[in-house]
Amino acid sequence: MVELLSARGCEVVATAGTASELLTAVDAHRPDVAVVDIRMPPTHTDEGIRAAVEIRASTPKVGILVFSQHVETVFASRLLAGGAAGIGYLLKERVARTSEFVDALHKVAAGGTVLDPEVVTRLMRGGQRRRVDTLTPREREVLELVAQGHSNRAIAAQLVVSDRAVEKHVTAVFAKFGLQATDADNRRVRAVLTYLAETAG
Repeated sequence: MVELLSARGCEVVATAGTASELLTAVDAHRPDVAVVDIRMPPTHTDEGIRAAVEIRASTPKVGILVFSQHVETVFASRLLAGGAAGIGYLLKERVARTSEFVDALHKVAAGGTVLDPEVVTRLMRGGQRRRVDTLTPREREVLELVAQGHSNRAIAAQLVVSDRAVEKHVTAVFAKFGLQATDADNRRVRAVLTYLAETAG
């Protein structure tokens, strides 16, 4: 991507492999635009989008262009909650089309908004979409077992997968439900309450 942007006359002031590195780089360089992958190490769930929201709050003049493998309406809504100026959200397949990507980058840098047509369609269709509907079939299956009181290890044994795989699914559920870790709350309980509230009846 650095080569792609440089070849099109863009100056790349820094690259970052993690969300914390991204935040540090943005604070140090104050770029016109930060290009962010929604899923970043170490868990590859929502680190990128959380960093983007933080950048938006701390340095609102920095444009943000995020890209994702799939349409993530929860993440898109979170990013756009503070206003759409200087925001872009593209699917990775569109990023592969160099001219579209660079055009989007310039538009975001100028304070414009660039939303992938598929993102717009999903947001319009799913304005009142339940958070539980954003889960994959496997994530929903894991959450149902959590709701039944099973531990990650018990769920792994029941689904014949690794403990790590279950942990990854549970983390993804927390991310999609917007549940941040706090000392006071148990995220498993809050996730189950959300699930029960949205599937009741």
